[in-house]
Amino acid sequence: MSNLVDHARRELTLLGEDPWIVDGLCKVVAAFAEMGHSGSSAAHATTYLEKLLRYEALTPITDDPAEWQDCSEMSGYPIWQNVRDSRAMSADGGKTYTLVDEEPQDGASGQPVHVSKPKAG
Repeated sequence: MSNLVDHARRELTLLGEDPWIVDGLCKVVAAFAEMGHSGSSAAHATTYLEKLLRYEALTPITDDPAEWQDCSEMSGYPIWQNVRDSRAMSADGGKTYTLVDEEPQDGASGQPVHVSKPKAG
């Protein structure tokens, strides 16, 4: 077993996690350790892995209609959800969007509005 797996098992156990969680997460840590990353590549890989495990996009969200699922019928009003990052909701078919977990900025009453990257083509 690698030092990283030993570290993970110790920390998760000290946290009081259930044994099945400890074992499962240690399997993930072992698979990561087997990849043989150096410090620099490990930092990139963990950044990517965290975003992927949270169902977040690794590249900018675009206005490509294939990236947006129309949820209007279900909601009763015009709304689209991004298929690459489910936090992204749009009222204009993906041209602009908000992230549902994003906090309002500077005391504003609404969430920040992001502009989608134009579809490459």
